[in-house]
Amino acid sequence: MVTKLRPRALVRASGGPRYAAALAVDALGTGLLRPFLLLYGVTVLELSAPATGLAMTGGIVAGLGCTPVVGRWLDRGARSTVVAASMLVRVLGVAVLLATPAGQVWPFAAAALLLGIGNQAWPAAHAAVVATVAVGRDRDTALAAGRALRNAGLGIGALLATVCLTGGTTGLRALAAVTGLAYLVAAVLAWSVRLRADPVPLSCDEDRAPAPRLRGLLAANVVYVFCLNVPEIALPLILVTQLHASPVWSAAIFVANTVLVVTLQVPVTVALERFSRRTALALGGVVLALSYLGFLAATSLGGGWGAPAVAVVSVVCTLGEIVYAGSATALATALAPPHALGRTLARFEFSTGFGLAVSPTVITALAPHGPTALWGSLAAATLVSASVVRRA
Repeated sequence: MVTKLRPRALVRASGGPRYAAALAVDALGTGLLRPFLLLYGVTVLELSAPATGLAMTGGIVAGLGCTPVVGRWLDRGARSTVVAASMLVRVLGVAVLLATPAGQVWPFAAAALLLGIGNQAWPAAHAAVVATVAVGRDRDTALAAGRALRNAGLGIGALLATVCLTGGTTGLRALAAVTGLAYLVAAVLAWSVRLRADPVPLSCDEDRAPAPRLRGLLAANVVYVFCLNVPEIALPLILVTQLHASPVWSAAIFVANTVLVVTLQVPVTVALERFSRRTALALGGVVLALSYLGFLAATSLGGGWGAPAVAVVSVVCTLGEIVYAGSATALATALAPPHALGRTLARFEFSTGFGLAVSPTVITALAPHGPTALWGSLAAATLVSASVVRRA
């Protein structure tokens, strides 16, 4: 039976008004700085682009290494405290960033490390909060609503940051300061919720039963998550270097992706409640694979038709992303043993972060070999992952 939560009930299922406000402020702050952190390192701190990129990558990898600690903390009953901590770590990261002298790469690396830890700890902690206050399909809808809210905040923050860039280095420093303040406000709001859960005693049977299914989901998720970097990396790369299209096309596709996710994430997730979570996730993989084949066909057009065709197909890819995002975390949460909810969500976030970390390398390595190598490989791998999910 398809559920339809009223707005107030949806807010309650998402953690309550103060927690929803914390999510919005946190997303706004992340949107302000995250897309421009590389630019901050190169422009304000006068670091080389390779050194800046390496420091940012190190922060992401270190953040992934902290996910087991987050999982164990959650399984001890902590909920809103972990969310608040993930925000406070980023406050410290921004403070270090602002204190970094020009030309000094190691303080910048320390700031990127703290920001990476906070960014990687947040998703698992947020999912655990929602799983504590909501159950069943209400929980799935609340997770979808949280993603829509976060995308809206990220989009607005990035838009405001773009305006601030006209102020040069002074504008970027002000941008970082406002980001730190936003994280601090969000942390206070999240802390005030004071949500905990009673630790569940260990059950050997529960511990063993879902393991094979979870392993299949985690492996498939590494491939699925490539779709999140398609609008940001793969499409701009193809449009500019192979189709020689204006960068405006890439910007338009990114904006359309954000708008579609914000407006359709909850309705699509609710509509898919008639299917099992596993079936919905497998369906999302099929839609993504079809979109990749669509990109293959669109890029073969070349000339003046290639870019518009890619833009049209990108809508299908975004729909696949929406189905994936609305079912993957929900399935991981449903499969998690009660005593290991935090560790399961942490493992799921690790697989997501790992996929996001390796996808730029894979995409940029395949692209020079032609559209078939890139889109054909992505389509085949995603279909295999969808089959793994369906059989798990």
